[in-house]
Amino acid sequence: MKQIMANGDESEQVRELQARLRQLKLMSVAPTGFYGSKTTAAVKSFQSKNGLNGTGSVDDATWKKIQGASKKPTDDELRPPTVNEVDAPDPRCMEGRVMCISKESRTLAWMIDGKVISTMDVRFGSENTPTREGVFKVDRKEKEWTSTLYHTAMPYSMFFSGGQAVHYSADFAARGYNGASHGCVNVRDKGKLSALFGQVNVGDKVVVYW
Repeated sequence: MKQIMANGDESEQVRELQARLRQLKLMSVAPTGFYGSKTTAAVKSFQSKNGLNGTGSVDDATWKKIQGASKKPTDDELRPPTVNEVDAPDPRCMEGRVMCISKESRTLAWMIDGKVISTMDVRFGSENTPTREGVFKVDRKEKEWTSTLYHTAMPYSMFFSGGQAVHYSADFAARGYNGASHGCVNVRDKGKLSALFGQVNVGDKVVVYW
């Protein structure tokens, strides 16, 4: 049987698969478009309940059954605003153009003059390499960047504190909060971050707070 989707894939079709698995209560996290361990486990679970070969990958038979058991996802199901509820913004976020980043709710809110324009889930550094808190400015932007220290890809980097940046993380998309960054603010929704990257200017404020 030809595989349509499998671990490691990243596509809009994977996003649809995840939304359908979520409807079937087999996935609790929001769709990311990245086929990682959680998606594999959810597919395996579906396969075992439906008398299919439990490979964890999606072939024609599995995909047809999943489509038959669920309905076409809405835009909101495909791209929920955020998985995490956004905190009330820090008072320092209420003026000007700000990436308002809450460690408590693990969210980034892009705000202009006190109004929330967009929100997304983020994760932070571990205890050994914590993300610094405080008020910063975006000092440079790099659409394509590889960490000089850790040699990992950091697309859509917006640097605000030394080597610390807001950037897309494929690892966060795959593993969620099972991993941590080396101090950067990781985002897992590439589409949302790409849009944000286009809006943020060098010099815009960054507030990281508990």
